[in-house]
Amino acid sequence: MSEDVAKFYDEFADLQLKIGVNSRHVSILKKVMDAGLKPWHHVLEVGCGIGTVSHLLAKKVPKGNVLAVDISPESIRQATHLWAKYPNLRFETSDMKDFDKKEQTFDAVVFPDVLEHIPVEDHFALFETIKRHSHPDTIVFIHIPAPRFLEWMIENEAEKLQVIDQPLDTATLVENLSANGFYLDKMETYSVFYNEKDYQYFVFKKQRPIEAVTHKPKWQIFKERIWNKLGLSN
Repeated sequence: MSEDVAKFYDEFADLQLKIGVNSRHVSILKKVMDAGLKPWHHVLEVGCGIGTVSHLLAKKVPKGNVLAVDISPESIRQATHLWAKYPNLRFETSDMKDFDKKEQTFDAVVFPDVLEHIPVEDHFALFETIKRHSHPDTIVFIHIPAPRFLEWMIENEAEKLQVIDQPLDTATLVENLSANGFYLDKMETYSVFYNEKDYQYFVFKKQRPIEAVTHKPKWQIFKERIWNKLGLSN
């Protein structure tokens, strides 16, 4: 199966090159930054394709670096050539089953529309690998097509889909990550290309107890109370 998938994405690489950066890629970058990406972070990107999102991430971590991996050797070949000018960006061919960086950990792990292309039965082992390469402050960012929208695509425009394109159940996704020591910090279903909400993103963080709490400033609470009474959004 892995060889068939790799072959599909070898052939898919040229199409990615023609598409270039689009609003989905820009949205992913913005939401990763909102999730807490810092200029000094060490980032692992899983399913990088030809590096469209990878080079955007590399620009945002000038004091850190990005390791981007993909199952397709051809995609990695093209990515390495395309983005050679970024010294903090490195590409490797991997299906993540053989991924082992020994004691190396990452501050952020990014899945940019790739999990829906990986069989669900492989997800738990994948997140086990992520767990081994994480530390207490690691952020896991996942971007996928909204399940209901992907179901519509399968029913109506299946020819536009990839070799594996499966709707992902939120409960199963959260369960697999929770079992590997992460909790769901944020999740949103939102629109990118269609008025119907066509994408989702998730932010997961490492499970650990809250050691202290900090109250909001009183003026902020008072302002929110006034705005709520007036029926205004803040």
